Amino acid sequence: MKLNIAVLPGDGIGPEVTAQAVKTLKAIAMEFNHIFTFDYGLIGASAIDKTGNPLPEETIGICEKADAILFGAIGKTSYDLDPNAKIRPEQGLLGLRKTLDLYANIRPVIAYDDLLNKSSLKKNQIKDTNILIYRELTSGIYFGEKTLSDDGNTASDICTYTRAEIERITHLAFKAAQSRKHKLTLVDKANVLESSRLWRRVVQELAPQYPDVKLNYMYIDNAAMALIINPKQFDVILTENMFGDILSEEASVIVGSIGLLASASIGENHAMFEPIHGAYTKAANKGIANPIASILSAAMLLDHFGLDDEAALIREAVDKSLKLHITTPDLNTKYDNISTTKVGDFIEDFIQNPDETNLNFTNIHLGQSTII
Repeated sequence: MKLNIAVLPGDGIGPEVTAQAVKTLKAIAMEFNHIFTFDYGLIGASAIDKTGNPLPEETIGICEKADAILFGAIGKTSYDLDPNAKIRPEQGLLGLRKTLDLYANIRPVIAYDDLLNKSSLKKNQIKDTNILIYRELTSGIYFGEKTLSDDGNTASDICTYTRAEIERITHLAFKAAQSRKHKLTLVDKANVLESSRLWRRVVQELAPQYPDVKLNYMYIDNAAMALIINPKQFDVILTENMFGDILSEEASVIVGSIGLLASASIGENHAMFEPIHGAYTKAANKGIANPIASILSAAMLLDHFGLDDEAALIREAVDKSLKLHITTPDLNTKYDNISTTKVGDFIEDFIQNPDETNLNFTNIHLGQSTII
């Protein structure tokens, strides 16, 4: 298969982790005789620094022509500390989602057996957790009208949803539930918010089209608590933009590190794949950023094009890296010199030698990351 992939490394640790995902995809292309080409673009703070625009027209053009987009991270501390900044890195990502109509964000949350002790939660609470979060991505409070009074003392953000926006992601979530455990939980705040009541009404109306899926409802405050107390009760979670953002970040506690959580953002004509973590600028260029979420996002990219065996091999390589403690410091207490690049090297080597299981730790320490 031939794929043209737009690569937007972004800011902070974005370029480091994205480089490992690209390395992984190149290894897959070589092993399975695919042709993957990569076209790079600017976004976020790096784009502002060079062009004054967090989403340059050239980047939009690169993405519109691509078969898929691989995205890194966005943000910069100087903007975080300046609430008065009119141009912000995040505008680049929000603008790209809106421009390409990437309305469905899909976030898997899986508790790996080899990392159960890395979570601050009890093992018996999180073991066998496997959740798929469907977050609406192009509407809601993040995109609603924003106002600030002339004296700067009153502000508002409007949360707006239409029936059509709710319907299209609801259908995707129901279909996903049909291929899993046939259970869908709508998370809203319908006891308070009119927008949530519309969500609940629309989802209820669509539910009869999926009679094999059990539909449950949960308020966001209760869901946030339940996700920690008993995450295994969930299968597919469907929710609006801000609630989905918060819940998926919270879910990183279950898996042990936010550096493990991948995502796909899907529209009718475009698809983007990215780790859910931010730019983490204070860790940039130190070799400590966990690239696994970015690498697993690359696996989701392959899933999107029906390259199931290829995606499965990446996930097998990730599983092996976790089992052998070939991980960055956020997860690794056994070895003190496993860098971002070395994790990527290990994944690449495993893809090229999947039948080999003995790891030469001496070579790892020398920076060669070779399976023998």
